[in-house]
Amino acid sequence: MPKMKTVSSAKKRFSFTASGKVKRKHAFKSHILTKKATKRKRNLTKTTLVHKADMNNVKDMLCV
Repeated sequence: MPKMKTVSSAKKRFSFTASGKVKRKHAFKSHILTKKATKRKRNLTKTTLVHKADMNNVKDMLCV
């Protein structure tokens, strides 16, 4: 049986914390920023954690 390959797009988008949780960035921060409030854009800059319902899919993509 061949080795599992990591999904290249996933390894660019996700990283792990020291406790094993998965960090991600917020969406909707790349373009059409003029109509978005400054507070909203500032909050989209920060990282957050992947929801536990999506954790298995992300870990499968990262071959963890």
